[in-house]
Amino acid sequence: MNEDELRSEAKMVDLLNQFEHILESDPHIDEVGFVHPSQFFKLNEEAGHSLPSSDSTADENSVFWNEDHKLGISTQVLLPLYKASKDAFMTANRQFKELNSTSDVSGAENSLCTSLSLDDSIESAIMKHSRALLLLSCDFGTAWHSRKIVVLEKHKLSSLLDELLLSALVLSYSPKSEYAWSHRKWVIKSISEKCSTLPEIVTKESELVEKIAEKSKMNYRAWNHRCWLVSYMTREQLLHELKRSRNWANLHVADHSCFHYRSQLMLKILEDRCYEQEISSSGYSVEIYLLWKDELDWDEMLIKRYIGREALWLHRRFLSLFWIKHFLTDHTGLSGHGKQKTSMNNDFSVFMDNELHLLHSCSIIPDNSFDDYQAQAMHSATYMLWLIKQIPDSCRIELQEKLKTENLKALLNKVCPERSSTWDCLMGYVEASDH
Repeated sequence: MNEDELRSEAKMVDLLNQFEHILESDPHIDEVGFVHPSQFFKLNEEAGHSLPSSDSTADENSVFWNEDHKLGISTQVLLPLYKASKDAFMTANRQFKELNSTSDVSGAENSLCTSLSLDDSIESAIMKHSRALLLLSCDFGTAWHSRKIVVLEKHKLSSLLDELLLSALVLSYSPKSEYAWSHRKWVIKSISEKCSTLPEIVTKESELVEKIAEKSKMNYRAWNHRCWLVSYMTREQLLHELKRSRNWANLHVADHSCFHYRSQLMLKILEDRCYEQEISSSGYSVEIYLLWKDELDWDEMLIKRYIGREALWLHRRFLSLFWIKHFLTDHTGLSGHGKQKTSMNNDFSVFMDNELHLLHSCSIIPDNSFDDYQAQAMHSATYMLWLIKQIPDSCRIELQEKLKTENLKALLNKVCPERSSTWDCLMGYVEASDH
């Protein structure tokens, strides 16, 4: 290796040492970003000092910026910094594996003692270098895996909580990182086995997802993680999340992920309620009935307020399907004859009258140049076609008397003539089921 290469390698190691020193000195960093070199002066100016701070050198401020627990890294040093952190991590990881292989050869009777006495300096090196590496390359799976091994060796709750901090820091610059979200799931599963403060952690986790979802639109991985959290929530948390997520959904009516999250919350509330009262065979409680009705009314209000939003109609399908399959039969404890059958028919009539009224109000197109009104008409018509297929056969005749399918076909061909073949196929499918 010539002198220039040695000098370049020394500079990369120095950059890595600076980077890791900043991470160690400010453990509360909650956001990482990559900044063009020309923006550092502006960042310092906005922070209230145009000159480097007293505890930082001029060279550090040219490639790193750390203020108010925010960390900026110059894009100019990303490649050399990545190479240095990768080399340092791979070296530490190789030493760690060699130490483990030595313990395996020593014999089964001594393997436990050997594993418990692993060199702390190697473990510390793995954790330190893997943290730097993951903040530069979040999809480096070997680094995530190595951290899991070390954390499992430590058997400490504090180590697991540190992993939540690191993965949150990774998500601050890569909010859709599959590895980071998967790592958080592993951490929470591990915490649930040994921690009594899980509800508090789950609450903070849900808040983190909402914060990330606000910055990263249509983030499927974030919302999928939040849905996964539902299984760990208490009844109080479920009700709180249902109330809280409604405020978010009111402002993001085009994001179906939030409505899917609400459906998971409602199903978990229902599941817990059925388990507690053992009512699965005797009908649902009034509380669940009112919960579903309130959600249907709220969804209808949003549909009428925000024209042409498909997510609202998809959520209504979930609500209506459950309503038809359960409340129109189970809620009243119906057996299908006498007064009970009359009650079912009355409930069904009220429900379908409301849905038909919604269809008619959404089928009006006051302005052909406004695409949202046409989308609203199409969503309402396709929703009604779908609904016809879900209702019991005994009630379908009554609906056919109130709704003529040819009117739906004419409406669909009017608002979306280019898909006429699709509408013909759907209408044929519906008509065939009536015979």
